[in-house]
Amino acid sequence: MKNSDKPGQHDFNVLKKLVLPDGSVLRARYPGRPSRDCLFIDPVMDKKSLLKIWNLNKFGGVIGIFNCQGAGSWPGIESNAEKDIIFELSGKVSPSDIEYFEEVSAGPWTQDCAVFRFNTGSLARMSKEESFDITLKVLQCEIFTISPIMVYNQTIQFAPIGLTNMYNSGGAVEAVDSSNSSGSKIHIRGRGGGNFGAYSNLKPKSCSMNSEDLEFQFRAEDNFFGITIPAKTSSWDITICY
Repeated sequence: MKNSDKPGQHDFNVLKKLVLPDGSVLRARYPGRPSRDCLFIDPVMDKKSLLKIWNLNKFGGVIGIFNCQGAGSWPGIESNAEKDIIFELSGKVSPSDIEYFEEVSAGPWTQDCAVFRFNTGSLARMSKEESFDITLKVLQCEIFTISPIMVYNQTIQFAPIGLTNMYNSGGAVEAVDSSNSSGSKIHIRGRGGGNFGAYSNLKPKSCSMNSEDLEFQFRAEDNFFGITIPAKTSSWDITICY
């Protein structure tokens, strides 16, 4: 969303991915910060660099990657717009681009992360030090939700992604805990309607939301667990039974 949007000229498809129906925003914990490898580059005019901005939520991180090359120029620097446009750029992205994971990974952590790609809906598991390639066209961007995979009851490896239809999906998750009184259960509390997703190494036996049984999907190829939360739901408490 551009800061220069004028009244009556908003892109509501973008706004719906930022703002919940009740008007609240899934805000991250801090102001967005560039990754360390972006501190001394020029993501607008050096013709080779992507811009990466990261932040933290309560139970994971989020990183946005932008190709801003050729989209403008700095005052006092001459630019030939047609000559300077770089139509496509590639770069590296890593969970380690997000710092202070210890703030959101209290408890047994596998040292691996679940990495959810917003535009494709794909989910991958990788170590926090691994990296992967990304290619973006001019003014194209991608958002990754990166959640530490935690261990529950010694056998369950789980990481909440949040509302996968929202740009900052992890901002919807407010609490995660487990109980073993009658088998293994994971409880996730959050807010907002839409598509909730998570990484789970095991296929759950059942799922309920606000004490009502709910159907779920599970993709064994990438361990993606997903449910649909009704649009008018303001808050929810999901229980996943294994």
